[in-house]
Amino acid sequence: MAYNDLREWIAALDKAGELKRIKEPVSPRLEIAEITDRASKAGSGSRSVPGAKGYAPGGPALLFENIVGHPGHRVFINQFGSERRMAMSLGVDRLEQIAERIHGLMNLKAPEGLLDKLKMLPQIGELAKMFPRTVAAKDAPCKQVILRENFNLLDFPVLTCWPHDGGPFITLPCVHTRDPRNGKRNIGMYRMQVYDGQTTGMHWQRQKVAAEHYREALRGAAAANAETDPKAARVAAMAESSGGAYAVPAGAVGGLPQVSFGNLKGSRMEVAVAIGTDPATTFSAIVPAPPDIEEFMIAGFLRGKPVDVVKCETVDLEVPAQSEIVLEGYVELGELRTEGPFGDHTGFYTMQDEYPVFHITCITHRKDPIYAATIVGKPPMEDAWMGKAVERIFLPMMKMTIPEIIDINLPPEGVFHNLMIISIRKSYPGQARKVMSAIWSLGQAMFTKCVVVVDEDCDVQDLGEVTLRVTNNIDPERDIQFTMGPIDSLDHASRLPNYGSKMGIDATRKWKAEGFDRPWPAMLEMDRTTKAKVDSIWVKLGIDR
Repeated sequence: MAYNDLREWIAALDKAGELKRIKEPVSPRLEIAEITDRASKAGSGSRSVPGAKGYAPGGPALLFENIVGHPGHRVFINQFGSERRMAMSLGVDRLEQIAERIHGLMNLKAPEGLLDKLKMLPQIGELAKMFPRTVAAKDAPCKQVILRENFNLLDFPVLTCWPHDGGPFITLPCVHTRDPRNGKRNIGMYRMQVYDGQTTGMHWQRQKVAAEHYREALRGAAAANAETDPKAARVAAMAESSGGAYAVPAGAVGGLPQVSFGNLKGSRMEVAVAIGTDPATTFSAIVPAPPDIEEFMIAGFLRGKPVDVVKCETVDLEVPAQSEIVLEGYVELGELRTEGPFGDHTGFYTMQDEYPVFHITCITHRKDPIYAATIVGKPPMEDAWMGKAVERIFLPMMKMTIPEIIDINLPPEGVFHNLMIISIRKSYPGQARKVMSAIWSLGQAMFTKCVVVVDEDCDVQDLGEVTLRVTNNIDPERDIQFTMGPIDSLDHASRLPNYGSKMGIDATRKWKAEGFDRPWPAMLEMDRTTKAKVDSIWVKLGIDR
């Protein structure tokens, strides 16, 4: 089933025994985060944080109903924080069902006759459900309260998660932007530090889609104000600002008028932020989809029905009509402000850096809005289950680009971008290295710091088996390669921000065609006859009792 909004989703979790209502008064500063951290590590075997007993791994979803300093407000957190809830949120029994739907759509063939055309009707109908549907403002719950002035973002229970965070952060926002070149809409999830009641930071990591929208707006402004070649001004704008990461001085650069940002004051890029959307729409904001595919369509595909959207009040953007809270506003081109520190999913604080500033022009919300949030920190936490869902769901799309892939594993302890384990169907010498290069050129997978490649007979989900293969199958000097390239902004160990080295490990069996002339031994395995005989008498042995 698909959930129309966050409230239907909460009710479903309550009915399924997956929700815990917290009536004890708690503070949004650190206390909610500490409670959630303990609950999310339930069943994980963590000794450092005592988790919630009696729950499956991931603990329960939590609805805090008594927030100190915010009477009448509620905070909903850890909604995706277990394997069962992650599947429930997308209306399936197991995540592989969505991967199978994607695989089916990708394998559509031209119909050869009437019977084939009739067989395609369900798939065509499924595609039709992907497109969002615009509704009138009067039919949009997110418009029940409209605040064009005298609004204060701090009226909402925005969480401060860790002791040294730079302030409270909005942690589960669906950030809406539009590509200045073609008008395509994007929904991304980027943390937002609350500076005051009307402004926040906008943590657009350099390689994310919204950051590219911002950079394209900068390029356009530089070209429009160029004294000479507009194309050269676009290039200079990126080089002198390091892709929008630094403010360019108002005067000429190096004494030459390559690009001038002095007259950008007042140049704006519109942004809208939805907080508390239905689970499929929230999840769509984190998926590594191609930039040309709108997240509204991904959410429609996951839901099996269109997302209702509504026009904003003060910006030319659409947001989910069922949202709990909507923030409308803009970022001013060239304006940066210090953001951070922030306790991140790496288990370390992300240090301070300069990011664009979001200025709020209007807030709309339901009459009794539920504030949806998440916290990140040392795994396993809620985002580990979200990352595993991305891994399972988008494996078919990865196989389209790299067909020799059998399976992949992104261990939570590798925090998504630090370790990817891949099993392949090896067919020619050097293929493992070809796969490494392909991964480093594939969307957000380019951030992967360590890529480990094993043969197809290795179960990449079994980390013990992977460790055995890697440590036994490699000659380090021969089988480990290094390369330079883009690194995740959260990586604190790289030599430079956003740029550093990556490592690939070829743990496949080595062939003579790869220069290996020694005999390769067979792995230990009992013969089938003996295994079958022991299977037949196992119960009689009484070992399990």
